[in-house]
Amino acid sequence: MRQTNTAPRNNKLKPSSNLIMNGSVRVRVIRTLLAIQNGQSLASVLDPLLNSLHDGDKGFAHALLLTTLRQWHALARLLDTLADNPIDEVEVRTTIQVGLVQLLYLEVADHAAIHETVEAAKEIEFSHATGLINAILRKVAKNPSKFRKKCDKKHSLPNWLAYQLKQDWSEQYDELTQGLRHAAPMFLRVNSAVSSVEDYQQALDGAEIDADIVELTTGFNLMNSSDTAMATTLSTKGLRLHQSTAVNALPDFALGAASVQDMHAQLAAPIINKALMAKINTEVTDTDGDIAENNNNEIHILDACAAPGGKLAHWLELISANDQSSLFHVKQDDAKSTPATADIKVTAIDNEAPRIERIRENLQRLNLSQHDLQQAEKSVALNIVCADATRWQHGKNKKAATNEPVFDAILLDSPCTATGVIRRHPDISILRTEEDVEQTALLQADILHNLWPQLKAGGYLLYVTCSILKQENVEQMQDFISHHNDAVAIEFTEDCNWGIEQTIGRQCLPIDSESGDGFYYALLHKTMA
Repeated sequence: MRQTNTAPRNNKLKPSSNLIMNGSVRVRVIRTLLAIQNGQSLASVLDPLLNSLHDGDKGFAHALLLTTLRQWHALARLLDTLADNPIDEVEVRTTIQVGLVQLLYLEVADHAAIHETVEAAKEIEFSHATGLINAILRKVAKNPSKFRKKCDKKHSLPNWLAYQLKQDWSEQYDELTQGLRHAAPMFLRVNSAVSSVEDYQQALDGAEIDADIVELTTGFNLMNSSDTAMATTLSTKGLRLHQSTAVNALPDFALGAASVQDMHAQLAAPIINKALMAKINTEVTDTDGDIAENNNNEIHILDACAAPGGKLAHWLELISANDQSSLFHVKQDDAKSTPATADIKVTAIDNEAPRIERIRENLQRLNLSQHDLQQAEKSVALNIVCADATRWQHGKNKKAATNEPVFDAILLDSPCTATGVIRRHPDISILRTEEDVEQTALLQADILHNLWPQLKAGGYLLYVTCSILKQENVEQMQDFISHHNDAVAIEFTEDCNWGIEQTIGRQCLPIDSESGDGFYYALLHKTMA
């Protein structure tokens, strides 16, 4: 979804395409913050900033930029109490907030923080404000602990978002809004085709990188051939690093041994894969437990809105694994069952060509490209398509009036406001607007209504977002089910050691420093009726 700016506009702001990376470190950080307020994402401006600096300055610039963004709204409110008159110039406000971060959060020496910030104002041609900037920063420097407490007392979110979180999560509100101000931990997903989680932890230890194994248990009631609940549990293991580490320092990262992926995001592929395996087993077993005839060996699955490809890669790893998580393992215990050479077709779609290219790059690093899959002993056909998920129909003209049920399982990593990953992308709190939530919910509904008819009866759709707003999550699911009589929500059981139970699905909240991001999961089953 297009990111929308909510910050005060000033016609002196540089056009986003003309972001200039010169001057002091603080000047470059200020210009980067102005670009974000002018509509650019952190992801698009962070590398240009860091690449413009000497190695010795990159760490400070990164900390200054990310900390300013995380404390942005709290700093803005503090600034309003420090100034005798309203400060309307966005460049001046941004410069002061950069100065405040140095004094309150980065422990930069007073004289250096004040002097260099004042000089930065001159470099960006706002010399007329240097007296004001100097006075405010000196006032804060006299009692930084007092002003730090004032800044930390409440949330650092736009008021509309804080209000909505209060409505959605009243019991967790204080802990949640404070948690969003801090950096998220770094998690790794180990490629099961290359190594086990335990072995890779040892490899990290050999590289002097400390990491803990995190194990998440998922319990849910899948459906059997008579559409009755069948208790199922699965375990998902990942690694949480004690400190964030450059990927080039990770053992065999370039060879595909591991991927950086949030722990809660690592739940998606195992859940939909387990549901798919249950569907396949149900198809070949009749109600008396006997093997039934099944002449169709084709298994067709869809990853919708697949970029950048982390969940897709995880699913492909599971499909091709040499253990019971593999689709090739299903139904091999009986000679009469579907043979292990079942035709597995994987379709992945996303609506932007650059994002499609990102998928291909990630799969290539993990040795999961179409060429790799074809060369493997267990062949999987992979088709990556650039298409709009609100209109795309498999094998049909976009103007077709009806869809054909093609897919046995669909993973829908739905577009959302990404409020659950603010810790990793703090620019979201600046770029998102209240109107974005409504627009995103409508987009999600359009995608769901387009994809659902393409799911076979008996199939499963896993709906995932990285949002913590109920309008995009449980309320979206409630509305969808109310309009689709053949959609049944699968119950997650108390065996789950993650998330908060909802009327439909479960919600993870990014609350503490060791937890994963804010993800929502709902698993839908399409009945035979």
